[in-house]
Amino acid sequence: MMKNKDLYRIAISIGDINGIGLEIIFKALEKLKGNKNFIPVIFGPSNTIKHVFELFELRLKLHFIQSEEQAEPNFINVLDRNYKNIYVKFGENRPEAGELAFLSLKHAAESVRLGKCDALVTAPINKNNIQSEEFRFPGHTEFLENIWVGKSLMFMVHPQIKVGLVTNHLPVKEIAKNITQQRIEQKIELIFTSLKKDFGIVQPKIAVLALNPHAGDNGILGEEENKIIIPAIKEKLEKNRIVFGPFPADSFFTASNLPKFDAILAMYHDQGLASFKSLAGLEGVNFTAGLDYVRTSPDHGVAYDIAGENKADAKSMEAAIETAVQILNHRKSISE
Repeated sequence: MMKNKDLYRIAISIGDINGIGLEIIFKALEKLKGNKNFIPVIFGPSNTIKHVFELFELRLKLHFIQSEEQAEPNFINVLDRNYKNIYVKFGENRPEAGELAFLSLKHAAESVRLGKCDALVTAPINKNNIQSEEFRFPGHTEFLENIWVGKSLMFMVHPQIKVGLVTNHLPVKEIAKNITQQRIEQKIELIFTSLKKDFGIVQPKIAVLALNPHAGDNGILGEEENKIIIPAIKEKLEKNRIVFGPFPADSFFTASNLPKFDAILAMYHDQGLASFKSLAGLEGVNFTAGLDYVRTSPDHGVAYDIAGENKADAKSMEAAIETAVQILNHRKSISE
């Protein structure tokens, strides 16, 4: 990995410029300015970033650079790859903001792939206006799985709870037919590997949620548990993975249950994320596990309704940056 003065370089994509992305980036970096572990590199247009930066009272200074190697600690380093400076219109869904969000993401991810930065932290995008000939994906996770080449896991992480998903961004009517034994086994393995490699857990214990109410009630409320989920769990148990379930989702997320497991595998997006976000509060992190490179992000969206009003809470962005550094440290310790 490339480092400057033994610090990790963290590439940061700006997300939708009309949302709260830059605000939470600036606030998070201000809060973390004493952190001696990383140097931020923001990919975006210099004048636009400067304009938004001046809206907030910050002690950190902008540092405009022409390459990642020029990034310095204790500055907000801005790398402008000849982006078009656009006029910021907070709270508005505009196509030029989507185009800029994509270019920032593309270049930041490329920087990590080429070893010029060590990890990627992404600010929230608008999944509608970012769509183009080059970006035909439902979100960051699927895009990064494509360009970084690998099988990924959408892994929501917090010190008290970690939730992985079998299916990511799918309409509800599409969920059941995308729940397969092979996919469940693959996601269990990705969670197991990530817990060991990225979080330093020696013997991970994983809970698997059911798909149907009451875990199917022996086939009365659905057969996915008996025909798909339980066989997948049995297969992983035979390979010495510590896996339990399937648990009914409505009664699983309790104070007595959670400490028993290192991670939870949910069948679909809202099944896992509704409880995760309730428990993690403002400090949850979305981690794209399973790939060779590290990417984290805050676990919320663009928040057009408060954009530009200096109301955004940056705790999730702070946690995303800190989590990226922690994962890099774990991976480094294993490789040494």
